[in-house]
Amino acid sequence: MGKKHKDGKDAKKGKKKKSHEDVSGAGLAAAVVNAARSMRTVLSRNLLATGLYAGQDGVILALSEAGGLTAGALAARLGVKAPTMTRTIGRLEAQGFVERRPDETDGRLTMVHLTEAGRSSVDRISEAGRLSERQAAEGLSEKDVRHLLKLLRTMDENLHVSAPEAAENGAKPVADDI
Repeated sequence: MGKKHKDGKDAKKGKKKKSHEDVSGAGLAAAVVNAARSMRTVLSRNLLATGLYAGQDGVILALSEAGGLTAGALAARLGVKAPTMTRTIGRLEAQGFVERRPDETDGRLTMVHLTEAGRSSVDRISEAGRLSERQAAEGLSEKDVRHLLKLLRTMDENLHVSAPEAAENGAKPVADDI
């Protein structure tokens, strides 16, 4: 930390450092939510050529990395609830991108696997993601993008850390109260 003058300004930069309280949390939340929503909209538009909708791309990419997974494992990996994943799998199955098969080692489990159409869509999904990222980063330097990624990862970690503490104290997540 830099040395401070009596007036609270940083000796090196001549600027007063702001505390977290000086930054509007509501403005930060709105900016992050709006950017995420815009990113998802652009990705959805870029995915149209693949025949997929937003959310379905994550399932296909997860299956391409891991091979067969249960619906529960997919839901956990993608951070959605099981019923949402079951509906998504049903839609992908109807579109011919995935198939459900009994697990080879435990017949009680049903595994979701990519079909040939699902496997052939992976490159197009990846390209739609890259195109969306290029569009989002337009006008930003490489250094800006690296810094933004670092900040967003820190925010995400901060928010994940606070969730278990609330659960340990018996508090319900805020979303359950809304």
